[in-house]
This record gives sequence, C-alpha cells and structure tokens, in this order.
Amino acid sequence: MSGVSTYGQSKSDLRVLAFDVFGTVVDWRSGVMREFAAIARERRLTVDPGAVADDWRRRYRPAMDEVREGRRPWAVMDELHRGTFREVIRKFSMEALTESDIDRLVLAWHHLPPWSDASAGLSEMRDLYILTTLSNGGMALLVDLVHGGYLPFDCVLSTELVRSYKPDPRVYQLVPSLLGVRAEQVMMVAAHADDLAAARGQGLRTAFVRRPQEWGTGRVKDPDFPVDINANDFHDLAAQLGA
Repeated sequence: MSGVSTYGQSKSDLRVLAFDVFGTVVDWRSGVMREFAAIARERRLTVDPGAVADDWRRRYRPAMDEVREGRRPWAVMDELHRGTFREVIRKFSMEALTESDIDRLVLAWHHLPPWSDASAGLSEMRDLYILTTLSNGGMALLVDLVHGGYLPFDCVLSTELVRSYKPDPRVYQLVPSLLGVRAEQVMMVAAHADDLAAARGQGLRTAFVRRPQEWGTGRVKDPDFPVDINANDFHDLAAQLGA
C-alpha cells in the first residue's frame, strides 16, 4: 500500500525529479550476481554469487566515506569498485580470478538491469517533470546505464561533478544550481532513507520508493521521518504526482 503523502497544494511548483540510481532505478544485485556466476563457472569457483554481491556492495559506503572525508584522494566509482573487489577476493579466497575477470565485474555495474517498472514509469513522469539522475556513479557509468537500459532521463548528474559522494551537501545542491530551479522545486526520489534525509536537509522534497528485492530479502527499511511521497514503485509514484 502507498504511504500517506504530505505532498500538498504546492504541487504545481515541482519541476525536477532527481533519482538515485543503484537500487532505486536499477537492480544492482541481480546484475552483479549474473556476471559473477558466469565467471565463477569459467574458473570453477563454488562461491555463492549472492554473498559476493552483497559483500561487495557493503564495502561501497566505507570507501566513499574515505573520499568524502578527505582520507583518500578522489576516485570515481569504478576505481572504488576495483579496490573493494580485491578485498572481496581475499575474503572468499578467490585468487583464481584474473585481472580480466575483475575488469568484467567492474564493467558489470555499467550494464545493470533496470527494475521492471523503471523505464515505463519514468516515461509516465517525463511529460510533466524534468528527470535527472543524482547518483554516486561516475558520468561514464551513468550514461551507459541510461543508454543501455532505455531510461528516458533528460539529464545525467553525478557526484563526480563535485568530486565527492553522498551525503555531501554539494551533491544535492547540484540540481537547483545546474538546472536553474529552487531547491523546493526539486524532489529527490530514492529507495534509501539516508539519501532522502540528506536531500531533505538541503531543502529538496522527498519521495521514498520501496524496493523490497534490492538485497534479495523481500524486506524494506522505511524512513523514520516524514517524506512527501511514499510509493510502491515508479507507476505508483507517477500516479501520486498526477502523471
């Protein structure tokens, strides 16, 4: 069921929808699992693809925090993924993997499958709103996802533009500053409460989209603070936005 919306009479002022990508628009877990499973067969590895994908993803935030806090130099997500996957190799004793295998796995993040409602749902909203990504993914990665997934975004915005990562306030300020709108005319759309909390702190409106299969568990951690819209998927979001 959709949650209670606090999206009020200022609806007509909303101009831009800014979307988190990994987990919100695309299914990172199944995409990574699929590529790893293919490589594991070639290398005769008996390692659970789900465990590898989940462990790799959990290393993502600490690596980004090191960059954001100035404890390591700026690096795009592909570089962070490459470094953290070497840690995964050690954890799961996968020394049989080659540099070519690692390249394939890093590139897999450029070709993740969209959720089944993503393309059509975005298309429903595009007539009324400007649609942009606002993601930790690098520019090249995001362009590949948008192009390969037939995702109808008007604009691609990446944290690479400020050489930092969420929840750096400068990330959320990118949208109003580059698209010429006020912060309150932007709605951040994400499946992650921490992303929405940071956006809210910069004056953006918020829409939580439930993605119960992001981690393959069927469970969702709802925000513990009010959001403007609480939606089950992009079709539900479009309907609540009047699209």
